[in-house]
Amino acid sequence: MRDLLSSIKSPDILKNASDEELVYLAENIRKFLLNNVSKTGGHLASNLGIVELTLAIHSVFDSPYDHIIWDVGHQAYVHKILTGRKHLFHTLRKHNGLSGFPKRSESKHDCFETGHSSTSISAALGIAKARDLKGKKNSVIAVIGDGALTGGMAFEALNHAGHANTDLIVILNDNEMSISQNVGGISRYLNRLRTDPKYFKVKDDVEYILNKIPAVGKAMYKTAEKAKDSLKYFLVPGIIFEELGFTYIGPVNGHDIKELKVVLQRAKNIKGPVFIHVITKKGKGYKYAEKNPDKFHGIGPFDIESGKLIKSGNKRESYSSIFGKTLVNLAKEDLRIVAITAAMPSGTGLNDFASIYPDRFFDVGIAEQHAVTFSAGLASNGLKPVFAVYSTFLQRAYDQVVHDVCLQNLPVVFCIDRSGLVGNDGETHHGVFDISYLTHIPNITIMAPKDGTELIEMLKYAVKLNSPVAIRYPRGESDDFTFISDNYCIEDRKAEVLLSGKDVCIIAFGKMVRTAYEAAKRLKSKNIHCTVINARFAKPLDEKTILEECSDIKNIITLEDNVVKGGFGSEILALLCKSKKNDKNIKILGLPDKFVEHGDTEELMRYYNLDVYSVIEHIKEMIS
Repeated sequence: MRDLLSSIKSPDILKNASDEELVYLAENIRKFLLNNVSKTGGHLASNLGIVELTLAIHSVFDSPYDHIIWDVGHQAYVHKILTGRKHLFHTLRKHNGLSGFPKRSESKHDCFETGHSSTSISAALGIAKARDLKGKKNSVIAVIGDGALTGGMAFEALNHAGHANTDLIVILNDNEMSISQNVGGISRYLNRLRTDPKYFKVKDDVEYILNKIPAVGKAMYKTAEKAKDSLKYFLVPGIIFEELGFTYIGPVNGHDIKELKVVLQRAKNIKGPVFIHVITKKGKGYKYAEKNPDKFHGIGPFDIESGKLIKSGNKRESYSSIFGKTLVNLAKEDLRIVAITAAMPSGTGLNDFASIYPDRFFDVGIAEQHAVTFSAGLASNGLKPVFAVYSTFLQRAYDQVVHDVCLQNLPVVFCIDRSGLVGNDGETHHGVFDISYLTHIPNITIMAPKDGTELIEMLKYAVKLNSPVAIRYPRGESDDFTFISDNYCIEDRKAEVLLSGKDVCIIAFGKMVRTAYEAAKRLKSKNIHCTVINARFAKPLDEKTILEECSDIKNIITLEDNVVKGGFGSEILALLCKSKKNDKNIKILGLPDKFVEHGDTEELMRYYNLDVYSVIEHIKEMIS
């Protein structure tokens, strides 16, 4: 049997492959994924589950002529292998290496970039309508998971697609819901009739014959139509998609390549929108991923034999974990506290809260807009909602933050996890815009802790406020400043002066306080003395402390892990201008006006001159 994996450079090789060869290829791809992702880390379970479906798609369709859009995109590894990028997998998610998501600049087979959820059907419909207007005939396929289908945007697109009635194929990769095949053979038979071209001819012939019967023909046809519809409601799954205007096919075994190819070929020949429901097993072929698909959804390097993560040294507790434990403790004392997540209970640290307070925990699915307004509703009726969300996903609900929370000055607490650079997932997942898109909204308080202890105190303060609050904190392990800092009082809204010096004033926010402190310590040995301010608040700024500390210092540097435009440094600059401190030498350090690529976080910080060494060089240049 041919070893297709070793020679694959494009999907064309699949066109003449036998079903047996494709089954063998699927087995080898799983081994390849396991060997590579165990070294680089990445999204494993979802890719192990979609191998046969991806092979079938590329066997039936002709990429890049036919357009394939992968929702979220984390399950596109097999697609990347089949489209000539197998040799790059050792660089997966590394700086300047293979992206973990579809990337238009990476391959002509990646027709649309994804990273956030529930966007694929909208994009596919737009691509399909553009095709129609250009008079082309290529197929457009959107592949979306059952989790992504909980997003309201997906249903908005389904509704529009049914109305548009253009040729479009939506494939639901269902790897979680227990949706069984209705009524066995009858369901399969009805689905076959309704997806086979012969069905449409038979339907037209029956209509023609019945309507020709004098007097009773039309009545008989209407009765037959009603009977068919009634039977369909009882026997045909996916009726909601039928009512939206789609031809529904399924459920289909997502690991049977032969069946998948037959179904996809039929769908290709159907006019109008088609919805194919495919059942797959997340993590298929690797027992640890099958048993615990959540753990292996996105994972770091691990040992294949044991399934255990390869850990480096003793790490401090993560900010997410500290947040989760603190919220549980606060909820014991305050019965008004409720927790909300948008399908991220584990990632945001809310699993324990969900277990201890199930009636006060709400997982709304991948629906950030709903989550924010739902939180506003809870707050309007006297509760204290805490919405834990990744920074990059909160931006999806910007209007709701403005219109439904801040406009009404409602006490919703936004706990913004994964702020700043998050590393290997890249442009679509970095949380580098939240300071910019929040600071200009009236009524909101914005904080960022320098370490884990400060996060605890900020949470305690946040749930006491009767107005909107945002606390941003980074991915990964927390910092610890208890060796130098004994003032963790947040309620006075004061900035904290960690070091005093006469040459430079470094004003840092959140995670960047550590960088400022380390740079100042090293500069002291070079006889350069720095004041280091832990701002704590981006809004409202502690104007009094900042202006007093800067009054006799000419050189001022601000440090943040947000984009410079509209960020923390801009707020400091505006304060100094307002206070007529125009004689200062000011430098704003943060991320540039671009989408930051994927890579290790520390490597990216060095690349963008935000590491300790780079800050030292900035300061030396500044005072020279």
